[in-house]
Amino acid sequence: MAESGTTKSWFTVGIAVATVVPGLFVLLAVPAADPAIKALLYGVAIVGAAFLLSWAAEVAQLDFSQGLALALLALIAILPEYVVDASFAWLAADDPAYAGYAVANMTGANRLLIGIAWPMVIVLGYLRFRRRKVDLEQDHGIELTVLLMATIYVFVIPFKGNLNLVDLVILVSIFGFYIWRIARLPAEAPHLAGPAQTIGAYPPLQRRLIIGAMTVGSAIVILMVAKPFAKALVASGTALGIDEFLLVQWLAPLASESPEFVIVALFAWRGAATSALGTLVSSKINQWTLLVAMLPLVFSIAKGGITAMPLDERQQSEVFLTAAQSLFAVSLLLDLRLSIFGAALLFVLFMTQLIIPEIRDEMAYLYIVLTVVNLIISRRHLTNAFKWIWVKQRVGNRPAPGGGSG
Repeated sequence: MAESGTTKSWFTVGIAVATVVPGLFVLLAVPAADPAIKALLYGVAIVGAAFLLSWAAEVAQLDFSQGLALALLALIAILPEYVVDASFAWLAADDPAYAGYAVANMTGANRLLIGIAWPMVIVLGYLRFRRRKVDLEQDHGIELTVLLMATIYVFVIPFKGNLNLVDLVILVSIFGFYIWRIARLPAEAPHLAGPAQTIGAYPPLQRRLIIGAMTVGSAIVILMVAKPFAKALVASGTALGIDEFLLVQWLAPLASESPEFVIVALFAWRGAATSALGTLVSSKINQWTLLVAMLPLVFSIAKGGITAMPLDERQQSEVFLTAAQSLFAVSLLLDLRLSIFGAALLFVLFMTQLIIPEIRDEMAYLYIVLTVVNLIISRRHLTNAFKWIWVKQRVGNRPAPGGGSG
C-alpha cells in the first residue's frame, strides 16, 4: 500500500514536470508564436513549477523553521516580479517614462498581494472547510512587526520624492534582521501529505538533494518564463485595447505574481491556511523591502554612478497609497488572525481604488483612518507587537506548521 502511494506521488511529480515542457519548448524553439498561445503555455509552466516549489517548501520545514522555509519559498516565488521590475528600472536610466512603470509595477504587485491574495486564502478556506478566519501562529508576530517597521519607513519615500541608496541600506537592513530573527526559530515536524510526505520519508541527505533539485529547477523555469509570460500577457492585453499603464500596474504584476498565487492557493485548498497566509505575509516583506530597495540600485548601475531615481507626483501618490494599505493590513492582523470580514474589507477597498484610480489620495487617507479606528478597537493587542521580536517563542503547545486555521 505504501509502495502504491509512493508511485502515485512520483507520478504526480512527473505530471508537474511535464506541464513545464511545452512552455520551455515554445520559449526556446517557437519565439514567434501567437502572444495568447505563449501566455497560456508560459502560465501553465509557471503553475507546474509552483506545484514543485510548494512540495519542496513543505518538506524543507523538516530542516528549517516554518518561518524561514516560507520566507525562502516566498522569495523564490516572487522572483519573476524582481526580474520584471528590474528591467523597468534599468530602462528608466535612458527613458524617464520607465521609472513610472517601475513604480507602477512595484506598487501594483504590493497592493495585489494584500487586496486579492490575502482575501483569496480566506475564501478558499471558507469554501473548502467553512472556516471564517485564519489564525497565525505566534512566530508570525515577528513577520508582522518587521512588516510594520518597513511600512512606517516607506511612508517617508513619497515626501522625499525619490528612491536612493539610503533607502536601499535601510530596507535591506530590515530584511536582514527579519531573516536573522526567523532563522533562530526551531524546526518542527510538519504535517506532510502526498508528494511532500513521500519525499519527506527519504533519508536526510537524499531528501535534501531532491528538494534542492526541485527548488533550483523550479526557480530556473520561473526565471526563464516569467518575463516572456508578462510580455505575452501585456501584448495580448494591448491587442484588446487595454491602457498600457494599467497593464504595467496590474496585468504584468498579476502575471509575475502567479507562482505565488498558485502556491498559496494550493496551501489554502489543502487546509494549510496558516502556511498560506504566512507565505503571503513573508512575500509582502520581501516586496516591501528588497523589491523597493532594488529599484535605486539597478537605476544607479544603469546610470553608471550613484544617483536617486526620481518620483513624479503620481508615483508619490501610488507609494503613499500602497503604504497606507499595508499599514491597515498589519493592523487587521494584530490579534494574529484574519477574519472573513477583514478579508472582505481589504478586497472591497482594493477594488474601489482599482476601479476609480483618481481617488488614490482619498483612499490612502481612508486606509489611515480605518487603521486608527482598528487600533483603538484592538488596542489590547498592541503590546504584543513589542514582545514578538525579542521574547523567545515557545516550541510546545503550538499547532504544527502547515496546519489549518482554527
